[in-house]
Amino acid sequence: MSKITSIATAVPTYKHNQSTLLNYAKKAFCNNELDARKLSFLYHQSGIGYRYSILPDFDEALNNNLLFENKNNLAYTPTITKRMELFNKHAADISVNAIVECINDKITTNQITHLITVSCTGMSAPGLDLQIMEALNLPKNIVRTSVNFMGCYAAIHALKIADAFCNNDTKANVIVVCTEFCTLHFQSQPTVDNLTASLLFADGCAAVLIQHNNISKGLQIENFYSHVNFDGKKDMSWSLSENGFLMTLSGYVPELIKADFNVLVATALAKTNRTKEDVTHWCVHPGGKKIVDNIALSLAIDKANFAQSYQVLHDYGNMSSPTILFVLQKILLNVKNNSTQNDVVFAAAFGPGLTMETFTATYA
Repeated sequence: MSKITSIATAVPTYKHNQSTLLNYAKKAFCNNELDARKLSFLYHQSGIGYRYSILPDFDEALNNNLLFENKNNLAYTPTITKRMELFNKHAADISVNAIVECINDKITTNQITHLITVSCTGMSAPGLDLQIMEALNLPKNIVRTSVNFMGCYAAIHALKIADAFCNNDTKANVIVVCTEFCTLHFQSQPTVDNLTASLLFADGCAAVLIQHNNISKGLQIENFYSHVNFDGKKDMSWSLSENGFLMTLSGYVPELIKADFNVLVATALAKTNRTKEDVTHWCVHPGGKKIVDNIALSLAIDKANFAQSYQVLHDYGNMSSPTILFVLQKILLNVKNNSTQNDVVFAAAFGPGLTMETFTATYA
């Protein structure tokens, strides 16, 4: 199998307080004081303190609008063309920054053998992979692939591909970079789905270096396991429209995850002859506070076991695919500084389908 030997994260320029984002959402969605009070309650219960965006638009004090150019008309809907222009303008820079930090003191750019780009918030051809190749002057014959439109679990899917590359080539140095600008797809129509998306999603990027097991210490991936619950296919979805990408995220999703998660974990761990009592580090995608709460209930373990997930949710919000890697970065640092011979990491992320992707790793 392969090892995760380095993780680096990056966020865009604009750091928005959740209360600032609430004020913007009130103007976009609320017609009266009762609506405003309901929205305030949801924002305050979100467990989110801050979110980053490539857009200054959401903070009136900045007086700078990149996407919503008519700031006096919040009902104005930017075209998908405008949204993709902004993605293509900014995605390469933040991706390159994350990759450079990730490989620092590990390998040089010309030693990267494989590049996997991940995004569900921006697509074009030529796309982000070629932009990164050009910016870093990577070998023109590098093996590259893109994981697109898979949502929040896509990072684990990309790790599966990286693992396969490493199993096939002991000298492989695979970079996975997840880059998401969720806030580009803010929708001002006052639907339940748009309200939910407005209080959860944010922008961010994470890069991972995956190498063969015989390289330096890291998180040695032991097993991948995935499961699709078609009962939730209408409750979590991500689709294209002429006005941007549209999110469906119903309140039923946390309950679906709660019902399935304990069995999912037991099945996945059985493949490595382990049980949940063997897990020392839980790396769970914080799709929302209630999702993490319900996972703790499903497993019947203390919520303190998911401290890194709650912390990432508070500090960054849900950034889609990079989010699980932000959590994993904190766990990897903790394991490096406090390593024992019994470190077992169980990671899980969720997305459209309803798809649940997991992997098990040890530190070696």
